[in-house]
Amino acid sequence: MQTNRRRFLKNSIGPATGLAALSMFPQGIIGQGINHASSPAEIKVKPVKRTVPSGSIRFSVIGLNHGHIYEMTDAVIGGGGKLVSVYALEPELLSGFKKRYPGVRIARSEEEILGDKTIQMVVSASIPVERAPLGIRVMKAGKDFMVDKPGIITMSQYDEVRKVQKAENRIYSIMYGERLGSPAAVKAGELVMAGAIGKVVQTIGLGPHRMNPASRPAWFFDPSRAGGILCDIGSHQCDQFLFYTGSPEAEVVVSQVGNFNTAGYPAYRDFGDMIVRSPHATGYIRIDWFTPDGLATWGDGRTFILGTEGYIELRKYIDIAGRKGGNHLFLVNRKETVYYDCSEVRTPYGEQLVNDVINRTETSMSQEHCFLAAWLALSAQEKAREIGG
Repeated sequence: MQTNRRRFLKNSIGPATGLAALSMFPQGIIGQGINHASSPAEIKVKPVKRTVPSGSIRFSVIGLNHGHIYEMTDAVIGGGGKLVSVYALEPELLSGFKKRYPGVRIARSEEEILGDKTIQMVVSASIPVERAPLGIRVMKAGKDFMVDKPGIITMSQYDEVRKVQKAENRIYSIMYGERLGSPAAVKAGELVMAGAIGKVVQTIGLGPHRMNPASRPAWFFDPSRAGGILCDIGSHQCDQFLFYTGSPEAEVVVSQVGNFNTAGYPAYRDFGDMIVRSPHATGYIRIDWFTPDGLATWGDGRTFILGTEGYIELRKYIDIAGRKGGNHLFLVNRKETVYYDCSEVRTPYGEQLVNDVINRTETSMSQEHCFLAAWLALSAQEKAREIGG
């Protein structure tokens, strides 16, 4: 991304004002799924009626280090992809994957997949630090790449990925699952595009998670391997801000991170928040690992979309003390207050991505949007002020 694009607001109000703006938030804030499942048995997806895919591709999987790989693989299969082979270093992870997809061939090496000219795309949920280098190798092998977030964890990786993607003219798609894999988020997009709440001027994205340290691998607590809380989970919210506000450019005004309750891992940060803005909209993002055990799911993920004529609230994973299940959407505008059960809404990302591979289009997500969401999260992580302790 060009420097002038990154700094498009360089002559406007600076970060100091952004820090002052945090006074608007309460005093305590300063000082199903796809985001929690770690094995096939944990993933319970309610069947959704889907259209017959319009095309088909052959794809393989490399790297099984996060349970998101199952939702990602299912998305591509549901969109018309044929799973051919899988490669991973960990026998126990391969065993679980083979059980879920009994017809898949176990590749003997990464090179076996990259050298197979019949494979059109590689899907990966490897250790985060390994994702961008793998994507570069995949693109240089003439294949498209779909990767779990965070798909890039350093600015140097970002620059290299962009360079190779442009040179090879391949697809580098990061699955921001809190939007692309969420029926409620898809419905919200439809309503926004239909003008149900007027012009969107702000989003608020809350991404709380449950920690369960004993179930986490060592790399999870190492920012140099996992990317840090804003780079990782924050990328979901950056993607949603850009999408719902229709912003082709944006910047991070201010960001901060802290370790409040994970004493055993001093390098880890269990809280982070940021303010982002584009020329016509603003967004507040908060991420934390403080979901209490009393909640019936891994996190009460919520998204608020404010428009000039109304607003939308998404409760994607639970409606506490209310309706059962997830994918709840509430709409308020000048005409009505409406509740939508979005559990039957189709998520089209997999099919759109398959069609993009076939037709060399960008219907699932533009490449610029994909990279800008990653850049915002990286920028927030890089400039974050340390708080708490």
